[in-house]
Amino acid sequence: MQYITHYQSPIGGILLAADNAGLTGLWFDGEKYYADHLDPEHEEKDTPILKQTKEWLTVYFSGKEPSSLPPIHMIGTPFQLSVWKLLQKIPYGKTVTYGEIAKEIAKQKGISRMSAQAVGGAVGHNEISIVVPCHRVVGTNGSLTGYAGGIDKKVKLLTLEKNDMSTFFTPTKGTAL
Repeated sequence: MQYITHYQSPIGGILLAADNAGLTGLWFDGEKYYADHLDPEHEEKDTPILKQTKEWLTVYFSGKEPSSLPPIHMIGTPFQLSVWKLLQKIPYGKTVTYGEIAKEIAKQKGISRMSAQAVGGAVGHNEISIVVPCHRVVGTNGSLTGYAGGIDKKVKLLTLEKNDMSTFFTPTKGTAL
């Protein structure tokens, strides 16, 4: 059974979902893949995991790095899970590129190379935004593409974490806007 609750952040409404194992979803209202894998049989209830996640978000949106993550329960393919595990290792206030993640996945699999586009697909389908920090992944050239919550929110999250935004740009055209 999944449980849901809502959180009003400084950059928009958020839907949170959890089961008994951990947080299963965190989506901005209106985002591209909003509640894609939310169980149709869910209940609105502030469980301990959801309360802990709200506390984590309150600390995060105050501009501080939260001390510990709420329990998470990611559900996806083995490839997605491997990408999402690497996302969890990106430090607060830092960014990595899709290409860097692709190189690490290739290294883990013992293959010569991995497609950065395949990595981008997995990053884009991360169900637990912010807590699993997909907003910290940028294009090799500094492009701020590929955030299901919207590029404007990605910019706000990176700014909140005090990233040097002068090294990034927002593309004006393309498929990853």
